[in-house]
Amino acid sequence: MASIQRDIDVDVPLRDAWDALRDVGRIHQRLVPGFVADCRMEGRVRVVTFGNGSVLREPILDIDDARHRVAWAAVGGPFEHYNASVQAFDLGGDRTRIRWIADLLPDEAASTVDGRIAEGLSVMKRTLEGTGES
Repeated sequence: MASIQRDIDVDVPLRDAWDALRDVGRIHQRLVPGFVADCRMEGRVRVVTFGNGSVLREPILDIDDARHRVAWAAVGGPFEHYNASVQAFDLGGDRTRIRWIADLLPDEAASTVDGRIAEGLSVMKRTLEGTGES
């Protein structure tokens, strides 16, 4: 099973980063506009339309306010298995580290997913810091 972990530091306080991260039904507006074109909730399942037109159903597994962590899975699409989490860590002052971890099958999808995670984190940084559109 492929496992990917990427971190990015953002110049916003933890409370602001976490407020956006935990708003799982509005990631297309508050976190990764453009990277995600649309998002809607069907109970605990997030239906995500990505900027490239692909659609995934993502059951939200956990929103952990104590650890500032959101975990989800992906059902269908190109994956035999996919689960991921995004977690925010206080770096002090107005700085936060965001860590995105994904475990997936098939292994051959890892390089594509790694690139998409890098792109998503870049959009997330710009959006949270208010430094421009995606």
